[in-house]
Amino acid sequence: MTGRAVAVVRAGALTTVQDLGRAGHAHLGVPRSGALDPGAVRLVNRLLGDDEGRAVLETTLTGCAVRPLDAVTVVVGGAPCRVTVDGRAAAWGAPVRVGAGQLLDVGPAERGLRSYVGFAGGVAVAPVLGSRSTDLLSGLGPAPLADGVVLPLGAPTAVRAPADAPPWPGPPDELVLRVRLGPRDGWFTRAALNALATRAWRVSPASNRIGLRTEGPALERAVSGELPSEGMPLGAVQVPPDGRPVVFLADHPTTGGYPVVAVVREDDLARAAQAVPGTVVRFVPRR
Repeated sequence: MTGRAVAVVRAGALTTVQDLGRAGHAHLGVPRSGALDPGAVRLVNRLLGDDEGRAVLETTLTGCAVRPLDAVTVVVGGAPCRVTVDGRAAAWGAPVRVGAGQLLDVGPAERGLRSYVGFAGGVAVAPVLGSRSTDLLSGLGPAPLADGVVLPLGAPTAVRAPADAPPWPGPPDELVLRVRLGPRDGWFTRAALNALATRAWRVSPASNRIGLRTEGPALERAVSGELPSEGMPLGAVQVPPDGRPVVFLADHPTTGGYPVVAVVREDDLARAAQAVPGTVVRFVPRR
């Protein structure tokens, strides 16, 4: 079997197809989805000489391994990891040529959480609502990768990447998230709002593409009643009954019934994508 495609040899803990998401469908109950670290996707595609919105593979912690059916240029970025081709060391964060039938192995993340594997031409699964992204909450897009799956690749563009590239940002040692209070900050006590601005939490192992869950002090409610379900934006800091903030990420629900104490600035969310369990989280309110 030949052609522009890659066969999945080792799917890893959770590897999905992601591009820059399907914005504009929240009114239909469809979240944006897309890569949790969109800057990494843009840089991977830039180094490949492709359009920045081409679909890539997003790995989670354990990496993945694939075998192209035809020779292809690959870039692995995002979380730093060991990259090998047929067992021989290859470059991370730079273009690598992988021959037909060779095994590209993307190892476990050495720092951070999510690595991105881009192929010249991009992963060309069928788009749904304008995006090829896997959405774990709604089930739109291709299923998470499984061993033996074959993924088609698109035709590479004629554009050539520049020889240089900006430095890859490192995974955070401490996750600082700038937030704007509201819309339901009035549902919390003054002491809770002071805690949000001054205390620290840690990333919970229960975090996923839907939300970054935290462990730490509980935020005390001033209003104990029920809240009707309302719209939830990307970056919403929702507080469930246990009082521990949850930061909504790319696959978040578009509505919810727990109060949102604040909303994280969108350009801070890529750092949340690379924050491993146990990372210190601090919220910095901005008026």
